[in-house]
Amino acid sequence: MGVFVFLPLVLPLTAWPVARLAEQHLHPRTATRLLTGVAAVMAVCSTVCLGLVMVVGTAQLPGNPLPDGWSDPEVRAAVPYDEVVGKAAILALCAVVVACGRTLWRHGRVRRRAHRALAGLPGTGVAVLPDDAPYAYALPGRRRDRVVVTTALLGCLEPAERRALFAHERAHLAARHHRFLLAVQLAARANPFLRPLRTAVSYTAERWADEEAARAVGSRRTVACAIGKAALVSRGTPVATLAGFAAPGPVPRRVAALLGPAPPVRRWPSLFTSVGLALWCAAAGTAVSAMSSANSAVTMVLVLRAATPL
Repeated sequence: MGVFVFLPLVLPLTAWPVARLAEQHLHPRTATRLLTGVAAVMAVCSTVCLGLVMVVGTAQLPGNPLPDGWSDPEVRAAVPYDEVVGKAAILALCAVVVACGRTLWRHGRVRRRAHRALAGLPGTGVAVLPDDAPYAYALPGRRRDRVVVTTALLGCLEPAERRALFAHERAHLAARHHRFLLAVQLAARANPFLRPLRTAVSYTAERWADEEAARAVGSRRTVACAIGKAALVSRGTPVATLAGFAAPGPVPRRVAALLGPAPPVRRWPSLFTSVGLALWCAAAGTAVSAMSSANSAVTMVLVLRAATPL
């Protein structure tokens, strides 16, 4: 195993350049999917390595439920840094489990409360709430996805801008953006080095919906005006894992992007560009992270299997 077991904990640093460049140079749809995939793989790899080191650390504790052979000095000698880092991994892994569990619990609680609040309304795809607080967000459901918007926000928009709002929220629901947002939220909880990717995906998911809304209403300027108006009065979404029309973030950048030409759809940029180099660097970091965690897992299994009497 050696130091390779610790590589997945720091390899997310290789994805920092692409987190910024993908926002600027890739189509929002491509950037969202790419960054979410990188974040998910790296988060899983770092968590697996924490678990592997924790096995050795747990074997050091008295009264542990593991076989006695797992704490044999020869086993500890085959797995370096077990005495200090192994015990620290126990606390780190517990913190990861608590943080991810809290994120999932909060996401589920907000969704359940939102669905209960809409129980008395007609079962249509759009739920208009008579609320003085202006906000709108996409609420996914098992049976029916719904767009939640208040009368206060609708009153601030022109008819064409309202159509842009509904098109934006429907784009969130159609592409299941809440899954991307939840995945990067969990990844950032598992490894703090992945927070830049969480921020980038929050932006690119909104840009993805912006472009779909502009295509649906046929006017990029109308969508830009609607976003600008909503951002001035809206309070955002009830939780970061739900997508919203005026979610907190770089709204001026979204407006500026909509006032410009539509982003081209590219499959993979050239290596001889900044974004291409950053993409290959992130891909290499993800591959090395996956190989390191797999190698450490196989090594750990072989060592512990040899030390465990049949």
